Amino acid sequence: MPTKTRMSGNEAVAHAIKQINPDVMPAFPITPSTEIPQFVASMIANGEIDTEFIPVESEHSAMSAAIGASAAGARAVTATSSCGMALMWEVLYVAASSRLPIVMALVNRGLTGPLNINAEHSDSMGARDSGWIQIYAENNQEVYDNFLQAHRIAEHKDVHLPVMICQDGFITSHAVENITLWDDEPVRKFVGEYRPEHYLLKEDESMAVGPYALSPYCMEAKKAQAEAMKRARKVILDVASEFEKLTGRRYGFFEEYRLEDAEYAVVAIGSVCGTAKDAVDALREKGVKAGLLKIRVFRPFPAEEIGAALKHCRGIAIMDRAESYSAQGGPLGAEVTAALYRAQAVSKTVNIVYGLSGRDVRVEDMENVYESLEKLANGETEFPEYFYLGLRE
Repeated sequence: MPTKTRMSGNEAVAHAIKQINPDVMPAFPITPSTEIPQFVASMIANGEIDTEFIPVESEHSAMSAAIGASAAGARAVTATSSCGMALMWEVLYVAASSRLPIVMALVNRGLTGPLNINAEHSDSMGARDSGWIQIYAENNQEVYDNFLQAHRIAEHKDVHLPVMICQDGFITSHAVENITLWDDEPVRKFVGEYRPEHYLLKEDESMAVGPYALSPYCMEAKKAQAEAMKRARKVILDVASEFEKLTGRRYGFFEEYRLEDAEYAVVAIGSVCGTAKDAVDALREKGVKAGLLKIRVFRPFPAEEIGAALKHCRGIAIMDRAESYSAQGGPLGAEVTAALYRAQAVSKTVNIVYGLSGRDVRVEDMENVYESLEKLANGETEFPEYFYLGLRE
């Protein structure tokens, strides 16, 4: 039976790890993800789980140890943020190219510099092409639910790719919200036991992990990895469907909030979507046909589905909590714009960079975004295709 309680996003991840009881967790502390390994280490010390916790000297070592454990046949998890993930940059690619189903809790925080410890997507967006599946959460419930689904996705025979479960630093990681938890036994049955077909410690099989790849082989390996990312699309939806049968909570590539008849839409990722929903509701009461497309799965990128969901809108604001320094906006803006082009949409679009380094975004700010979209679509105003929201002049 489900249990209703209150906990932070970091506690939610730790509780999910407790229920899954992975074999190995190497980790190195970094704000705002530090609580996750702290909670898990306490659970191990108290005899609640028998996960092997490996304290390491850096995040590079944490991911390296996770790679070693996973290659040996163990179910491995870790957690990090920001500069910690940047330090493991090299081995992120090793984990993905080695086709190891590691699951990482990434608590999003801005990369230095200037030095800042607050929410931003520059860490995960910087690693968007590393070969990891990326799934984002709006709130603490979604953090918990996403983590429970992650191993099923990563370990599927058609995928075998690592997964990072992302949440906004402090906004969800430390804020306490109402949450519904499922009982341990149904969760463990849903997640299942990890029984890899190939691994280094298998007695009757010889194999190598991470060997040097010569030119005649390397390109084919990368293509195989890319095909696995394509196959992950179906697996993500299949796992979500099974999760819905267990919990009643529904997930997909994205959530459409009052989008079916919307003329003006915001596309966003993460905690700002809750603020956007409040703005949509307020504007709907005034007769404005506002809507939201909240992206949950960023890798693999569901371009075709996004284009189909948005092509009827007259005005679209694509919101990035990261700056790509392309002089064109953020990474989400680039990919959604490409999706709209392929869908032959004629919508007027604008890319908005917001919330960098934890800058607050209020409901009033989001209402202004929708009102600006209405004016833009009606030809009443012009503004840059790319600008910052809430910038101090």
